[in-house]
Amino acid sequence: MALSFQERPAPAAVPPGETPEPSIGDLVSEIGQDLSRLVRDEIELAKAEVKQESVKAGKAAGMLGGAGYAAHVVALLGSLTVVFALGNVMNLAWAALIVTVLWAVAGGVLYSAGRKRLRTVNLKPEQTVETLKEDAKWARHPTS
Repeated sequence: MALSFQERPAPAAVPPGETPEPSIGDLVSEIGQDLSRLVRDEIELAKAEVKQESVKAGKAAGMLGGAGYAAHVVALLGSLTVVFALGNVMNLAWAALIVTVLWAVAGGVLYSAGRKRLRTVNLKPEQTVETLKEDAKWARHPTS
């Protein structure tokens, strides 16, 4: 049996000065908006931090490049000094050959060591891949 308009219970009246309680849908909507805003703010913060650190890293790399160039000049001039010092004892051509062979040996040792270390480098971010898999698994089954 249907109630007539006059027999239906009236909604609870909200006392003056009080706001009605928001519905579950409103609360879920607000949580979604807050979460979305939080993620956007965190991304913006991360971008700003990365930019700031990149500038510092760029300046440091420039200084290291300058130091590398200076070390190259020192090695070149030092090699010439050794060649001329040996030139006092032997022919300059033999002195230059000895210094060149020493540099070739040093270069070969550095190349070999660098190649060995490069083989151990793994560019796949294993931990990140693992945590992403865990996140995906959790997202599919959040209660387990």
